[in-house]
Amino acid sequence: MTLRVLGVDPGLTRCGIGVVDVERNRRATMVAVGVVGTSPEETLDQRLLVIALAIDEWLDRYEPQVLAVERVFSQLNVSTVMGVAQASGVVIAAAARRGIPVALHTPSEVKAAVTGSGSSNKDAVTKLVTKILRLDAPPRPADAADALALAITHAWRAGSGAAVATTGPGSSSLTSAQRAWAEAEAKARRSR
Repeated sequence: MTLRVLGVDPGLTRCGIGVVDVERNRRATMVAVGVVGTSPEETLDQRLLVIALAIDEWLDRYEPQVLAVERVFSQLNVSTVMGVAQASGVVIAAAARRGIPVALHTPSEVKAAVTGSGSSNKDAVTKLVTKILRLDAPPRPADAADALALAITHAWRAGSGAAVATTGPGSSSLTSAQRAWAEAEAKARRSR
């Protein structure tokens, strides 16, 4: 059984969107990736409309089973956080209208899932996304790679209980990043 996840790295200027199919054994395949861009010269309502129309088109075209969105977190730049939150709201509402479940993941969760370390930089995430999805070239810009990473993260987390139980953290069927993540997840569960 394959899980189709649409990942969104929300933003007003660049909103990364990626669709990934993930098999039970965690093998992930990219279906589509792109970036919706809006100009800061446009009014906020027009910028949000562009994002809303694009996400509607992606949801209708690719029919994901779940939407994974980066969780808004506090930054020093309040206007950036507001823009990300507004873009996230538009995306979440589009999924809700269709009855598609939405999952929120923090940047550190995504980094840990794809690289094995929650403090990895964007280059490391892009490099591992490229490897995990067996792509010939890295997805650009970074927002596109981040959207794919969100989709991968959600699929791996959604199936992590069954996958870890049946394959185990040391299984050779997992990549090194998947093994590191499964081990970290198991350790976190034990410490609760």
